[in-house]
Amino acid sequence: MPARNKEQETEVMVWIEAVLGEKLPPGNYEDILKDGVILCKLINKLAPGSVKKIQAKGTNFQLMENVQRFQAAIKEYGVPQEEIFQTADLFERRNIPQVTLCLYALGRITQKHPEYNGPRLGPKMAEENKRIFTEDQLRASEGQLNLQMGYNKGASQAGHGGFGNTRHM
Repeated sequence: MPARNKEQETEVMVWIEAVLGEKLPPGNYEDILKDGVILCKLINKLAPGSVKKIQAKGTNFQLMENVQRFQAAIKEYGVPQEEIFQTADLFERRNIPQVTLCLYALGRITQKHPEYNGPRLGPKMAEENKRIFTEDQLRASEGQLNLQMGYNKGASQAGHGGFGNTRHM
């Protein structure tokens, strides 16, 4: 499991406060995020109406639903599935670095949403990487026969006789 990075966690908290426009309650990182209320408020700020119902109090199961609603909403917003943490990563403190990674991914994805002009989290995403090739560069490979062209030193399936047959020598 990757080590926790307090610096990144602080950066995430500062970003969340900046997006929400409110101070987060005192406490440690995972306790503040654990019930999913802050996370739901965050995605609703980025994409209004993403999470319809936020359970402020309730059983662990009800609070875990907040986290699951947040996860579904950020997936919809564009965060790749492999960057989204498992509910237990946060709720049972199994993998807090994955939670941080996920929030960084969310911060990064905001850059793909032109309607979002709030604070940024993490590095700026690359716009595009256009490559321009000359005609000569594009043609350079045309004279080469590769094995996909069917030239394989004379080996062929001639005489195989079809599926399931034995080879006749």
